Formats: sequence, C-alpha cells, structure tokens
Amino acid sequence: MANDDLHKADLLNNRGDLQSKLEEVLTVLRQIEEEKHELEERTRQLVEENREFAQRYIEVEEQNSNLASLYVASYQLHSTLMFEEVIKTVMEIVINLVGAEVFSILLLDEKAGEMRVVASEGYEPDHAFPAVPLGEGLLSDTVQSGEPYFDEEGADRTHDFLHPLAAVPLKIKERTLGLINVERLLVQKKAFEAVDYELFNLLAAHAATAIFASRLYTQSERKLATIQSFLELLANPSSKGS
Repeated sequence: MANDDLHKADLLNNRGDLQSKLEEVLTVLRQIEEEKHELEERTRQLVEENREFAQRYIEVEEQNSNLASLYVASYQLHSTLMFEEVIKTVMEIVINLVGAEVFSILLLDEKAGEMRVVASEGYEPDHAFPAVPLGEGLLSDTVQSGEPYFDEEGADRTHDFLHPLAAVPLKIKERTLGLINVERLLVQKKAFEAVDYELFNLLAAHAATAIFASRLYTQSERKLATIQSFLELLANPSSKGS
C-alpha cells in the first residue's frame, strides 16, 4: 500500500513537472511568436521605408534632371538678344519642362494699360486673343499683384484664356512684364508637381530678364537704324530730291 502511495506521488510529481515544463514551453513559444510578429512588422516598415526612399530618390533625380535642363534652357535664353528667339525658347521650356499643352505668353503695355498675347501654343492658327485691360479679372489681378496663380482644383476642371489653370508673372524684382498663361497640361501629365512650382519661379525670373534685355536691344537697334538713315540723308542731301 505504501508503494502504491509512493508511485502515485511520483506520478503526481512527474505530472506537475510535465505541466510546469509545458507551461514553460508555451511561454517560450508565445515569446517566439511575439518576436516573430515584431520582426514581421519591422520588416514591413523597412520595406515601406525602402519604397519611400526609392520613390524619393526617383523624385530627386527627376528634379535634378529638370533643374539641369532649366539651367541649359536659361543659358539659351541669355545667349541671344533677338526677341523672337527668346520667346521661342520660353515656349519650348514651358512645353518640355512644365508639360503644358495649351498656353500663351502675354506682355504688358504700360502706356495702353493692358496686356497682349505675343505667342501661343495649342490654339487654332487664326485664334483671336482679346487684350486684357488692367484692373479687370484674374489675369489683371495676377500681373498687378506679381503673385503666381494656380487653380487649387487642378487639371480636372475646364479652363479658358481668362480663367487659366495657372498664371505666372514674368518679373524682374518688383517689376512685372507680363505672364505665362497655362490653360491645359499634356495628356500624360495629370497635375502640377512640387518641382513644377520651382521651375515656374526660375523660368519666370530668367524669362523676364531675357525678354526685357531683348526688347531693349530691339528698340536700340531700331533707333540706331533710324539715326544711321538720318545721317546718310544728311551726308547725301542730293538723294532726298532724287
């Protein structure tokens, strides 16, 4: 009887030891499972961070590429004093770097108190643009304030000449010469990106300087031609009567 009691006691002790070891094993398994979940979560975070870094890297590379292209384009802007060539270069920059499909460039006539279109893209050849008087409408407000305008609802809306997607003043310090008026972007471009605003700011400054210089040059060339014609007339008075 005593042996039976001892045997039962041993079984109970062994069962208790097994139960204790089982609980220890379960505790270890729970810890391993928790660590596994933590590792999975950390791995997911690292994957997401790597994806964000990769995307940011692509954006930075694209931005650097655009800024490099703008540097080259700005060099082209300042490499000529011919007004038509300057305007053509500005148009190419707006198309290729900004991705505009329908837009125009307006210059301010301070004496007449209005702006007129000097170049356009995406319109019919015989499209007639109205003069934009100062003191009336969004374009006038933009050029007088000197602050760029961007439609917050973006490219999904329908825009027209007087209600554009973007209007960016061409400024030299505090003097505004005109503006770039964008109605529509290229099909593959759904909206303006952060780099576009920087491009617009740089383009507006460089374009304004180049346009201002080319207009001064053109005016001086005309005056010089007039003076030369007058001097030739003085030098050959007989040609006046012939």
